Amino acid sequence: MITVFGSCGLDLIANVPRLPAPGETVLGGVFGMSPGGKGANQAMAVKRSGRAVRFAGAVGNDDFAPRALELLKADGVDLEATKVAQGEATQIASIFVDAKGENVIAVLPGANATMTPGDADTALADLPAGTIVMMQQEINQKATERALDIAREKGLVSILNTAPFLPDTPGMAHKASILVANETEFALLCNGRTEPLDGLMLAWARDNKQTVIVTLGAEGARAATADGTIISVPAYKVTPVDTVGAGDTFCGYLAAGLDEGLSLEAAMRRAATAASLACLKPGAQPAVPTIGDVEAVLG
Repeated sequence: MITVFGSCGLDLIANVPRLPAPGETVLGGVFGMSPGGKGANQAMAVKRSGRAVRFAGAVGNDDFAPRALELLKADGVDLEATKVAQGEATQIASIFVDAKGENVIAVLPGANATMTPGDADTALADLPAGTIVMMQQEINQKATERALDIAREKGLVSILNTAPFLPDTPGMAHKASILVANETEFALLCNGRTEPLDGLMLAWARDNKQTVIVTLGAEGARAATADGTIISVPAYKVTPVDTVGAGDTFCGYLAAGLDEGLSLEAAMRRAATAASLACLKPGAQPAVPTIGDVEAVLG
């Protein structure tokens, strides 16, 4: 069973014709609320891919907590390791989505900031070697770093998604078995360099003895492995409605494919297709496609 150690919350989504500039007010259209948080989104993607998953995270003891967990519960994600932080608010993400499906997001961590290294110890304590553990960077970074260290000690397969990119991300990114970053995040890891992408990825993978995957939006994704292999997979071409959950869908489907025993290339191809399909509906968790949806496209 895959374990996702990370964030959970509620997304407040406002649709606007274009993203406002600093100091500008833009009149929008439809408003909606849906369960979110990068960790919970990724857990949902694992589950809808057909694999078993447990989510270890935190919600507050407020009115938003039940709504934040409702889709995970409905889909059968194991929530035994999810804690309720007394006196804290559930994470809120305020999201603006423009007419082209692009977005800007502000996150108020709330209960996610209460996650501790001790929570990592508890969540990963009984996992056997080879278990896949997936992390992001929306919770207390000390807890994420402890989870990465435990994974190394126990021989777990750790996947770290570098979103959102934080000041100390470069200092801990090398600890993961598999690193997943978008183009902007990977450039930050490479001191602003963007070209040649393959060369930078190969150097990173070799120097850190890990697999690095860079997601490229509509262009798919590329991977470099420590043995010098480059893998490229395409995205499924769509006209996006909302790209909010695409990256998390990619990560969840990637972990699920590897857990299923697929090759890295096959897992990435399925993940890239799933991420494209996630852009066809609004919201993060509600938009995650099922494995049936993905296989219908892949054939």
